Amino acid sequence: MKYGICALSIVPVRTEKSPDSSLCTQLLYGYIFKVLEHKKKRSRIRTFPDNCEGYVDTRQIQALTQADYEKLSKRKTKKFCADLVAYVEPELHKLMPIVLGSNLNGIRILKHHFEGDQLNGKPSAKKTIEIALNYLNAPYLEGGKTPFGIDASGFVQMVYRLSGRELPRTVEAQSLQGEALSFIEESKPGDLAFFDDEEGTIYHVGIILEDHHIIHAFGKVRIDRIDHTGIFNREENRYTHTLRVMKTWT
Repeated sequence: MKYGICALSIVPVRTEKSPDSSLCTQLLYGYIFKVLEHKKKRSRIRTFPDNCEGYVDTRQIQALTQADYEKLSKRKTKKFCADLVAYVEPELHKLMPIVLGSNLNGIRILKHHFEGDQLNGKPSAKKTIEIALNYLNAPYLEGGKTPFGIDASGFVQMVYRLSGRELPRTVEAQSLQGEALSFIEESKPGDLAFFDDEEGTIYHVGIILEDHHIIHAFGKVRIDRIDHTGIFNREENRYTHTLRVMKTWT
């Protein structure tokens, strides 16, 4: 097996071979990948399109031909599940749940049936905010990418992906994208804000909203105030994150 597709709802991708190791990301339904090392129990993969490498349970992945992989990887029009939870029908009268952001481009290859709402991944600032709000109150999960568990960079990546723009998986790599803004007043809804720690390492990201607010994954996906200092959490009555840079896409 050199190529694969996720035919299940959600598959964990871990940093090490051990099933107890931490998550580095998740495969959602319909996402494709390259198989770098195929073993009986645990296989090492590289996800598409963000090139995240990790280990999966070999029993949880399905082989894909090179021709189908190349066909799907070159598709310009993307189709994603628009519902928080929807269903595909892998067998007659048998349903399997899938979540927001699942990739529907390979559904014919999988020979599944889907009748839910779809997103076409066309860029729009308004759509970006609408999609971001769908994740509100999702619990924080390191390595997560779904409304049932998501981290800061996974949240931003999924929201941007569903609104038509592809970003890397990690906060650090995301911070290298876009055009830097000098003042928070220059930002607009849908722009990104990045935050660093005492050592100057960028470790957090969120999406700018209107009226100096930000939506980000911190404990859960939540909305807080933001100013030139950083994120102010009213519940804790303190700044929880220090602003490093804001990025926009023109």
